[in-house]
Amino acid sequence: METTEKLSGKTGTNVQTEGAPWRIILLFSLPLMAGNIFQQMYTVVDTAVVGKVLGVEALAALGAVDWLNWLTLGVTQGFAQGFSILMAQKFGAGEHGRLRQVITNSIFLATACAAALTLLSQAGAEWAVSLLKTPEEIRPISMAYLRILFGGLPVVMAYNLAAAILRALGNGRKPLIAMVIASLTNIVLDFVFVMGFHWGVQGAAAATVIAQCLSAVYCILHIVRIPALKLGREDWKPEGMLCGTLMKLGLPMAFQNTVISVGGMIVQMIVNGFGVVFIAGMTATNKLYGLLEVAATSYGYAMVTYSGQNLGAGKVRRISEGMRAGLVIAMVTSLFITGIMLGFGRWILAWFMPQEAGQSAQALEIAFRYLAVMSLCLPVLYVLHITRSCIQGLGNTVLPMASGVAEFVMRTGAALALPLLLGENGIMYAEVLAWLGADLILVPSYLYILRGLRQKTDGEP
Repeated sequence: METTEKLSGKTGTNVQTEGAPWRIILLFSLPLMAGNIFQQMYTVVDTAVVGKVLGVEALAALGAVDWLNWLTLGVTQGFAQGFSILMAQKFGAGEHGRLRQVITNSIFLATACAAALTLLSQAGAEWAVSLLKTPEEIRPISMAYLRILFGGLPVVMAYNLAAAILRALGNGRKPLIAMVIASLTNIVLDFVFVMGFHWGVQGAAAATVIAQCLSAVYCILHIVRIPALKLGREDWKPEGMLCGTLMKLGLPMAFQNTVISVGGMIVQMIVNGFGVVFIAGMTATNKLYGLLEVAATSYGYAMVTYSGQNLGAGKVRRISEGMRAGLVIAMVTSLFITGIMLGFGRWILAWFMPQEAGQSAQALEIAFRYLAVMSLCLPVLYVLHITRSCIQGLGNTVLPMASGVAEFVMRTGAALALPLLLGENGIMYAEVLAWLGADLILVPSYLYILRGLRQKTDGEP
């Protein structure tokens, strides 16, 4: 059988079972972080172009249905990340033949999931927009935007699965390049479609789908050139038990993201009740949310791969060392981002605002208040990502799912209760309380799981 070492180096993989944990996690995260920044760049540009060119109503229309879009993205990402856990474990154990079978069965499942999600989202879009109490004056704009994004869900699934395969093998560089290509493409097409062709929000949505398509193609072209992943006819055999194992990993993560999204939709429904200007202000900050957590998401991907490979290699002590290193790196990063956002957040948010003075000034004030609340609580979010991802890499997706339920309870409870006490400002605390609820589940869960692994492997207390 091939050795793990044979897959490193020029083959586009990265073994994470040797070397200083902090260095491995940081170096693996940096290209992912750069890729996520580029991904967020085109989200930001989408929003800025829509806000500046099309006005407050168009900006509010995007924000009013943002959680619906996030729901579908979360499901695709959940399945892809869940499937990649088993890939990382098989790669770490050196079982490369089995790795290929895991990948092909993941492709079967991802195709079925993408088809079902596309049909369900298109069929339920109008009902969902109505359920969210989207203001009548912006509802047609929201629907036009969603129709195109939902039509591109198979492309989103293809990219997420391809990127997950590369990350499971320790390659964060190729997904980075894919995101750079997608980001630059989206930015150019935003200006062409929205400002040049005057296609409105449909142009912004079309630019996003085309950009995602290019990123998926790039990752797939690289995967087929990795020698260890040369798929033969014998690899393309559906296995019921293997598919069941993959779904046990992917389904809880998809469900976790679904629960989080439903909580977000309840919050959005309440936000929509405060009017178009309030929606626009919250939308501007929510579009920066991705930049706030961009490093946390990258560290999370690194922790899934790191803990999965080391579990496959039976190196439990390295898992706890990596967890400590990841938390230290995350805390330093979150405090740095907090300082940047408090110092320059108002200036950044102004990019999204249209020229008309009255509504723009009101929306900007709302946006900065919300940004300040989230920025000050960023360390809580970073603990969530590091801990949840480490647990997922260890093959347990049920406890992270439970943390998603805790997020739902805290987010919806705060959204329903706090506005009664604090008015519109109360809704701004729902998100950070959701992070705290998840941490209260995840931190004790990690300690419990690690203790059990130590007792099984080497009798450590």
